Amino acid sequence: MDILSIQKRLNQLNFGPILEDGIIGPETEAAIMRFKRKKGLATTPYVGPLTLQALGVSRPTEPVEDMLPWMIEISKHMGEHEVTNNLALRKWLKSDGQTLGDPAKLPWCGDAMETSIKLALPTEPFKGALAINPYWARNWLEFGKESAPKFGSIGVFSRPGGSGHVAYLVGYDPQLGNYRVRGGNQMNRVSDTWIREERLLGIRKPSSWKHELPPLPVMNSRGSIISTNEV
Repeated sequence: MDILSIQKRLNQLNFGPILEDGIIGPETEAAIMRFKRKKGLATTPYVGPLTLQALGVSRPTEPVEDMLPWMIEISKHMGEHEVTNNLALRKWLKSDGQTLGDPAKLPWCGDAMETSIKLALPTEPFKGALAINPYWARNWLEFGKESAPKFGSIGVFSRPGGSGHVAYLVGYDPQLGNYRVRGGNQMNRVSDTWIREERLLGIRKPSSWKHELPPLPVMNSRGSIISTNEV
């Protein structure tokens, strides 16, 4: 996605001022949310087709998420909250044929991952401990194949007490060593958040996807909230 064009357009429409550097940082995300609130769109920093249309910015010829069906799937539910949008979220989490249960009562990052993968890649194999319990985040270390950090790859992270968290990688801040991730049970909703690189246990990608994953965009996390215990 052409972040620089989005930043220029936000400034032109007086939703800045923000630095036009082509990197998504907290100022750019805040400007995006101000714009979306003004236009009656879901107030998240996610920029999809509706936001691009409202901004008057053309979509790239080959947008990254159009090449990754699992990213399309989870992005449909960006902003859905485990309480406020409980019925819609529960319907989606069980649409693949199984679910952990009520997301307002149970940790559901693995459930969101399983649902988005199975709906997008129905032939993707689940083996070993992951096949038995895809809701335990650390079991995703057995998913697919090992991967370098790429857009749409799956990051498995540690959490206090020996548990874990699983989400898709969508960006990286090389200066501060933080990953931007998209997943469920982040601030009780499907959302993007920042997680420190030191918590990373492993990165995986679907074995049934035969194409290269796109590069991981460079972002700026300075001044952003860094998640320490996803709930």
